[in-house]
This record gives sequence, structure tokens and C-alpha cells, in this order.
Amino acid sequence: MLKRSLNSAWCIVVMLAMALAAKAQMPDPPGQVAAGETPKYEAYLFAHMMHADYGKLYYSVSLDGLHWEALNGGKRVFNEYRGHASICKGPDDRYYLVGNRNDSAPDINFWVSDDLIHWKKYSDLTPDLKHVPDYPKALARIGAPKVFYDAPSSQYVVSWHTPHDLGETNVAEPYWASQRTLYVTSKDLKTFSEPPRKFFNWDMGTIDVILRKEGDSYFAIIKDERYPTLDWTTGKTVRIAKASSLMGPYSEPGVSISPNFREAPTLIPSPNGKAWYLYYEQYPGVAYGLSVASSLEGPWFQVAGNQQPSWDKYYLPPKVRHGSMLPITRKEYDALVKNYGKEPSQATGQ
Repeated sequence: MLKRSLNSAWCIVVMLAMALAAKAQMPDPPGQVAAGETPKYEAYLFAHMMHADYGKLYYSVSLDGLHWEALNGGKRVFNEYRGHASICKGPDDRYYLVGNRNDSAPDINFWVSDDLIHWKKYSDLTPDLKHVPDYPKALARIGAPKVFYDAPSSQYVVSWHTPHDLGETNVAEPYWASQRTLYVTSKDLKTFSEPPRKFFNWDMGTIDVILRKEGDSYFAIIKDERYPTLDWTTGKTVRIAKASSLMGPYSEPGVSISPNFREAPTLIPSPNGKAWYLYYEQYPGVAYGLSVASSLEGPWFQVAGNQQPSWDKYYLPPKVRHGSMLPITRKEYDALVKNYGKEPSQATGQ
């Protein structure tokens, strides 16, 4: 009996020690605002689709860049939209949203908004895929267009992925391995450079590319679209390439900053502006992961906690899928919440 009691007591001690150790090993992600500190970034919007309603537009919002709450009762916010939502703010302080009807449709579509609530059609682009330099076998398909505004050059970059005919090949998933990122530039999103061009001079399948500038350098956050194998361990992961100018040339992508089978990266600065939060989807619609760094050059580490309220390091509504996150003002956040209403977070209950 005494031995059994001692064993039970020892088990309790071990379990308590493990619980305390687990808690100690999970500090809060860096980048949050300290007490009495004014945030550099007040709030955030996540424009995304849902697993059960692919390609349509939904909103979630956050005040800390970590815990997200669905707006509009989890319903669509703009029925006209189709695509993988990508939003950027232009020099006129208006927001521009890009999408496409489907991958086989020839056109890319743009909308504009003053307040992120009321969207109106702005323009269309039909890229000339038959005359892309050094890309003679491009297929007539356009995937997940993105828009980025570069203030130093006063121009927008519109990018997307288009596959090409690989011919006979032993490459796994030849359609996806054949994807290459193409782009055009524009001063006003009404007239565009032609023809489209390949964004990278290295030969690798890429999709879901987003661009960001930090200091004097440009960074392309990509999904490596090769299938993962022992010969290509970075397949289906998020990686980052760097350049000294917007159009490159970009370096070979660095090490993976996500596990395999992750895509749709989206990036925001932390509230205090001292860290980067990079989110990516574990597809199809399983969950979102989060990697954090103090610089886009890394090093990066992965944060645990989504859908685990007891850990509560970050939280997104279940089944959110591809989209883009961007900083917004607290005034814009309040207006969005007032217009749409928000769902209480399962993590915070607020």
C-alpha cells in the first residue's frame, strides 16, 4: 500500500513538473505592446475565403495580430468578389482588391474602396500569356493574383502564377511543378505593362508569391510548389528570396520557414513594429500556422497554439482559408465592427 501511495505521489509530482515545464516553454510571441506603450499598428484585417465557400470574400479582425474574430456572423461581406483576396493601400489612401473569376478565366479583376466596407469595380486586366518572354509554352491559366504597391517607384506590381507544358516528365505533380510567377506593373491599375514577364530567373515551381520591402531590400515570400521528396525536402513549404531592387534579380529562396504542405503566406508587422507575423495555411483548410521573426531575413520560429485555447498564443476562426492580412487603424477597425458585428473569439471569449 505504501509503495502504491508513493508511486501515485510521484506521478502527481511528475505531471505537475511537466505542466509547469510546458507552460515555461511557451512564452507569448514577441511584438506585443507593453503596458503604457502606444502601438505602432493599432489593428488588423484578414480578408479571406472559407473552406465551405471557396473563392468568396469574408473578413476577420484583430487588435493584437494574434487573436482573430470573424465579422458579419461568419457570412460573406461582398458577394461580387471572386478570387484569393489580396488587398493593398494605394498612395491615394484608397484600398485596392484583386481577384479573378476562376483560373481558366482570362481576366484579372480589381475593385476599389475608401473604407474597406463599400467596394466598387475599378478595372480589368487580360494578360497576354502568349508572348511572355522566355516562357513559350505558357498555358491559358491565371492563379491567385496579388497586388503590391511600391512607394519608392510609385507603381503597383500585379503578380500571379501560370503553368506551362512540361512535356514528358517524371516530375511529381507536373501541373503544379510547372507553375511560374508572372507579373505586370502599373501606375494606376488601369493601364499595365505588356507583355507579362517571369518574376524569377531561377527555375522552380512557385505560387502564392507576396512582396514586401524592409529597409533597402525587397523580399518575395513564396510557396515552393515542387512536391516534397528526399531530393527536394523544401517542397510545399514557405520560403523567402531577397533582392536589392523591386524587380530583382532575387536570390535563391532560403530555408523553409514552415512545415511541408503549407501555402498562402500572408504577412503583417506586429503591434509594436519590432517583429513580423507570417501566417500560412495547412491545407486544405486544416489550420493556420504562424512563424515569427524580428527581420524578414530571419531567423524564424514557429508559434504553437492555434485552436488550443489552453495555450492561447494565437487564434483564427476555424476553416478560414487563403487571403491577405493588412494593418488598419483603430478607427477603421471600429467602423468594420460597427458595420458587420463580430463573432466572439473562442480563445478569448471577447
